[in-house]
Amino acid sequence: MFLGLVGAGALGVMLGGALQRGLGRVLGSGFASLLPGGDRFRLYSISGDFPVIARSTYRLTVSGLVERPTTFSFDDLMAMPATSMVATFQCVTGWRVPDVAWEGVALAHILDLVGVRGDAVALSFESYDGADSESLTIDQARLPDVIVAYRMLDAPITVEHGGPVRLYVAPMYGYKSLKWLSAIRVVDAVHPGFWEMNGYPVNGWLDGSTGSTNPSPGLT
Repeated sequence: MFLGLVGAGALGVMLGGALQRGLGRVLGSGFASLLPGGDRFRLYSISGDFPVIARSTYRLTVSGLVERPTTFSFDDLMAMPATSMVATFQCVTGWRVPDVAWEGVALAHILDLVGVRGDAVALSFESYDGADSESLTIDQARLPDVIVAYRMLDAPITVEHGGPVRLYVAPMYGYKSLKWLSAIRVVDAVHPGFWEMNGYPVNGWLDGSTGSTNPSPGLT
């Protein structure tokens, strides 16, 4: 299964977005969801399980090269200014889901709250599943369409989709959008995440991405 996903990821990069979208139109959202170009979410778990975290016990720890190491509860995140956007979710294996509504907190806002030190270079992200990890540079993390998300598809994020809180990196392939986000460490060098250590690009930009999808801040 794992080797198949890595191989499919390489195929997705080779095919490119236009061909993937064409396959989706021809095959439709049912059968096509099993092949590059489909338009339904496929649910992956590195550990083989979906960790269940209650909102009441959820915690996001931000540490490392920061002035104010902080642990945020779910309620803390909900009390912060909200950012919403609608964007296509594109998996590196080829399938895509267009016009997905997302809501959460701009990652840049959280970084401002903890105070990133001048010697910081990147962020390392950890998952409640104990297996997945990810990375972004400081500049990437501060893009307006990179959020700590708690809603998608106009509803709270389900366990299967990485809830109650996950990372969403709109201008990059889906493997960069870490599910079941548990910790953020601000570090002095980029540390490749799980998928990067298994052959995926460290900078997983979508083809033609400009790094912005015009999010709308301030929504509740």
